[in-house]
Amino acid sequence: MKRFHVHLYVDDLNRNIAFYSGLFAAQPARVEADYAKWMLDDPPVNFAISARGRQAGLDHFGIQVDNDADLAALKAQAQAAQMPILDEGQAACCYARSDKHWVTDPQGIAWEHFRTLEGIPTFNGSGRSAATACCAPTPAPAACCAPAAPEPLDAPSLRHAQRGIGKA
Repeated sequence: MKRFHVHLYVDDLNRNIAFYSGLFAAQPARVEADYAKWMLDDPPVNFAISARGRQAGLDHFGIQVDNDADLAALKAQAQAAQMPILDEGQAACCYARSDKHWVTDPQGIAWEHFRTLEGIPTFNGSGRSAATACCAPTPAPAACCAPAAPEPLDAPSLRHAQRGIGKA
């Protein structure tokens, strides 16, 4: 099974847990002091939020798979997109140890392809503080999970401004 993945940074974790629990009509599958994740079946989505000192908004998209063959197929597809791939192999991030690789789209949005191997008790597997990097390759000291992009894209705000949403 393949599952679409979205990770957002939020300003107020508890407020967002309440909002998304209502929106999805489901409680999170995992809640930590700085993180929550819903594993939705209809549609199949791994939706994660975290409050880790970054600007609120989109962190990255991804596709989660259940087996090595699907992960290899996604890697081949990413290579066909002719963008650089960051292959992390086994990495610890977001309270899980996963086999993963990354590709960044032309807009600078990171896409993670991963297979979760096991849950772990800390966000990044090392007990480092919330303000330090967990999954990004060095030297991206402020990043959590996604490889560094040219500039963070606040896509929802940009789209809303372009469409005039939120104007009285």
